[in-house]
Amino acid sequence: MLHEPTPVAALDRPPALSRLLAGTAVGVALTGPVAIGLLRGVLPYDTVDEPLVLVEKIMAAPGAQTLVLWLAYLALLTLPLGVGMAGWLAVRSRPVLGAVAAVLSWLGFLSLFASHGVDATALAAAGAGVPAETVVALETAAAAIPVLALPGLVFVVGHILGAVLLAVALRGVIPTWAAVALGVSQPLHLVFVVLLPNHVLDAVAWSLTGVGFAAAAAVLVRRSPSVVTA
Repeated sequence: MLHEPTPVAALDRPPALSRLLAGTAVGVALTGPVAIGLLRGVLPYDTVDEPLVLVEKIMAAPGAQTLVLWLAYLALLTLPLGVGMAGWLAVRSRPVLGAVAAVLSWLGFLSLFASHGVDATALAAAGAGVPAETVVALETAAAAIPVLALPGLVFVVGHILGAVLLAVALRGVIPTWAAVALGVSQPLHLVFVVLLPNHVLDAVAWSLTGVGFAAAAAVLVRRSPSVVTA
């Protein structure tokens, strides 16, 4: 049975400093998922494409693929902070469930950047004049290497289940609409990547994750570190 969190008094900070901290935290927390959302929106291929088709689409759209890589870098710089703030608030609010959610989310979301992807390889191959068939052969061989394949599996499981558990752990701590947005965001991402591929709706799904992270960051800044359960 979940225990309702008992909020504590806000820290006594100068108003200007509070606004600066809140704005920075919310902006950082929002940026990571939104960057991934924009990335998914401009992606020149569908995840369910056959490998050769996928590589050919990347090689045919170097401008879009370059933007994808820049957005991925922006996400790398900010997404860990958003996950960390949401996870920390979840742990302080509901220690057991929050810890499970935080660990799963941390491993899942960060494994996105460790998983071996075709994006950079195919873009480089286009510039070097390497045939698409060669890229596919290399990527197929790379996918068979456990240390390169494992992060992809951890990402799939961790970021979907982790986001749902974070939403449950943050229920009553962040606004209900924000918890719902966070809870449905990554399951919707799965739907719009695998079942009903749609880049725009996938971008919206990732942005909902940003809404949840931003709400958690705002609450975390307002409250003292000592959020305890009743």
